[in-house]
Amino acid sequence: MDMRILAPTGALGAGFDTAALDRGVAAGPHVIARDAGSTDSGPAALGSGTPKLSAQAVTRDLRLLLKARDTLQVPLIIGSCDTSGRDDGVDWVAGLARTIAAENNLHFKLGLIYSDQPAERLQHLYDEGRIRPLANAPVIERKLFERSHTVAMMGVEPLQELLRDGYDVILAGRASDTALFAALPHLNGADPGLTWHMAKTIECGAACAIPPDANGLLVTLRDDHFDVTTLADGSRLTPRSVAAHTLYENADPFHIAEPSGILDTTHATYEAVDERTVRVRGSRYIEADGYTNKLEGAELVGYQTVIVGGVRDKVVIERLPELLPMAKKYFDAKILDVFDGRVDPDTIDINYRLYGTGTILAGTEPTPLQPQELGVLITVTAPDQGTAHAISTFVAHASSHLPIPEYDGLVSTLAYPYSPPEMDRGPLYRFTLNHVATGVTPTELFRTTTEEV
Repeated sequence: MDMRILAPTGALGAGFDTAALDRGVAAGPHVIARDAGSTDSGPAALGSGTPKLSAQAVTRDLRLLLKARDTLQVPLIIGSCDTSGRDDGVDWVAGLARTIAAENNLHFKLGLIYSDQPAERLQHLYDEGRIRPLANAPVIERKLFERSHTVAMMGVEPLQELLRDGYDVILAGRASDTALFAALPHLNGADPGLTWHMAKTIECGAACAIPPDANGLLVTLRDDHFDVTTLADGSRLTPRSVAAHTLYENADPFHIAEPSGILDTTHATYEAVDERTVRVRGSRYIEADGYTNKLEGAELVGYQTVIVGGVRDKVVIERLPELLPMAKKYFDAKILDVFDGRVDPDTIDINYRLYGTGTILAGTEPTPLQPQELGVLITVTAPDQGTAHAISTFVAHASSHLPIPEYDGLVSTLAYPYSPPEMDRGPLYRFTLNHVATGVTPTELFRTTTEEV
């Protein structure tokens, strides 16, 4: 076994150095794989269908990868299309690929894998007790599936079906990042522990390099080890930087869950081959008793207007924690008055985040802070944008003139860098699911279409 896998960038559209890509292509990889998204950026992409990265950025990367695939005549696999892996995102990236192919006289067999989950299917699984919560998952009820846009995360098996049939370009919906890299080696009989560990190492491109960047990595997978090499100029790998990536998005760096089992890195070893290459041995894969697919959902919860301000007055800073709860009561009464009872204050969320006093740790700051100035982020969330904006106008006005007992008369409490300070942010989404579907076959939640381009 001597298989080479190219991960050209951290995410489709994140960009990469063409010289680094050329080095990867020159090494003769057997497959090029890349994901195009994740849940890292929050629920908006899944809820709205709007990708995180621009069409221009995605097109640029996709063009270079399709040309590289054409040069090598190897499979190109892209998963979690359009950031969230929605069906319309797969179609969007497929449209870009068709345009690029026409403009550059490229020809390939295209396979599309869709991962949207109909509400009726999810309700059926729910009724049968086959939707299981993961740690810290929200409580769900049956009607949730009707208002939530939900995708299932695929493993290697739907990808392998297309690889077996000789498809050149595979564009997939929501997929395990690691499955994209593990699919072909797994299909060819590579050691599963090394395969899944290799895939985990390169899932984010050169994020495990020093310094981390958006460029690529090349893996050479052999029978008893794999070598991972960074491709960009001025970049290097160390055993610690490679080992550290098992902690990325994982609370336990030794046991990493996949749809079909657990990657166990407890006895893995990491050895520097040279400044750019690290050799890994000793990983193993434990097959699960039953197959599961993770479910991810997002729903619209309202519309939001934001206000950004700041304060440097020490007295105001000290008084804000007690003044803001009082302001909330004032705003509740103001909402009833201004809207003549047509808007229920309980449907409005007015939130102040005080940056500089422990906002990031949400009150768990280990030592008391004595800030010289604060950044204040005010969010007003309502059932519609017009109401959010209307309320934000008097929230902004009142917040800039909070009553300070130490001062006589009218004082300015918050300074706003923009005029007007109210900025409509648009629809607001929340994640609805952190669950898995159980008792499923590896491919039953997904559908595939194919074409010649």
